[in-house]
Amino acid sequence: MKKLFVAVMAMCLLAACGGKTGTSETTEETTLSGLRKSDFVSEVDGKPTALYVLKNQKGAEACVTNWGGRLVSVMVPDKNGKLTDVVLGYDNIAQYVAYPDNNYGGLIGRYGNRIANGKFSLDGTEYQLPQNNNGHCLHGGPKGYHAVVWDAKQVDDQTLELTYLSKDGEAGFPGNLNVKVTYKLTDDNAVDIRYEATTDKATVVNLTNHSYFNLSGIPGSRIMDHQIMIDADTYVAVDSTLIPTGIEPVEGTPMDLRQLITVGDHIDDAFTQLTYGGGYDHNWVLNNGGDITKVAAKVVAPTSGIVMEVYTNEPGIQFYAGNSMSKDGDKGKLGIVYPHRGALCLETQHYPDSPNQPSFPSVVLKPGETYKSECIYKFSVQ
Repeated sequence: MKKLFVAVMAMCLLAACGGKTGTSETTEETTLSGLRKSDFVSEVDGKPTALYVLKNQKGAEACVTNWGGRLVSVMVPDKNGKLTDVVLGYDNIAQYVAYPDNNYGGLIGRYGNRIANGKFSLDGTEYQLPQNNNGHCLHGGPKGYHAVVWDAKQVDDQTLELTYLSKDGEAGFPGNLNVKVTYKLTDDNAVDIRYEATTDKATVVNLTNHSYFNLSGIPGSRIMDHQIMIDADTYVAVDSTLIPTGIEPVEGTPMDLRQLITVGDHIDDAFTQLTYGGGYDHNWVLNNGGDITKVAAKVVAPTSGIVMEVYTNEPGIQFYAGNSMSKDGDKGKLGIVYPHRGALCLETQHYPDSPNQPSFPSVVLKPGETYKSECIYKFSVQ
């Protein structure tokens, strides 16, 4: 009886993962991006993980795993109508867990970007955070929201709701923070990410998504030929450890991205800020004034014709050009090797180190308030 029970449970697990059973062999339907749901069925820190598939009326697809709330793949059409995966990632949960700091597609919190020396003071109390990047706290520390299991609920074919309770004292942050993130694949081929959070104690919050985008349609290519625009007259200048030193104008510098420029044109210029970042890795102060109907940033891939527009109500956007991606390459989905500068990130957020910068927009969340943020990555072709 025990053996029969185990066999039945195994067949049920396979069926739940979208597989099919037979007398001699087992086959499993894959997603449009070639992923198998069964490769994401596991248990991490005592909680179950899975892969969730979103599809819209136009046939586009987005896949998300609740480990780290990560966007695993996004399939959208290129100029010839061929569905193309535009984000980097892994095709199984084991690799994500083994290499969490690559942050592919991850939800970032409690504070995206850097907090100087891993310290900040709030209401007269100093808080010490993990120091995981040149003595600073980066992306909430090594066990940030990108490396925990979220509770998941698929609302409908196009919508996934993720929730997580970040307990008081987790990674040194004050307050029990209840977080909800909703992924929606809209019918106009946009990935709409909405964040909400409430707390029972004053805290700091700065949530974002760390997807790595390559729109070329050429597996294993670099993004040096991608064109980028960011609607910003100023940017956050940093020191050699990427901590803010002030806000500077983009005019007359390689940081002027107000018109489409090719990423590779100036990324290695002898400009101090680019030297500090190893290329573009800075926060731009957006001109949209929090108006989510206005394009904050735009990326175009000449080879595929795919266009990505970014919309947000956040005051800033971090443009990172994959400068720290391994020069030896990292093996990702379907065995594709991701090269140095093989993708770019556009992370909508408040500015780095805001808790220690009184002149920056506040990131403080108090009891009774609701944190709300939205980021839309909209795909089209030209």
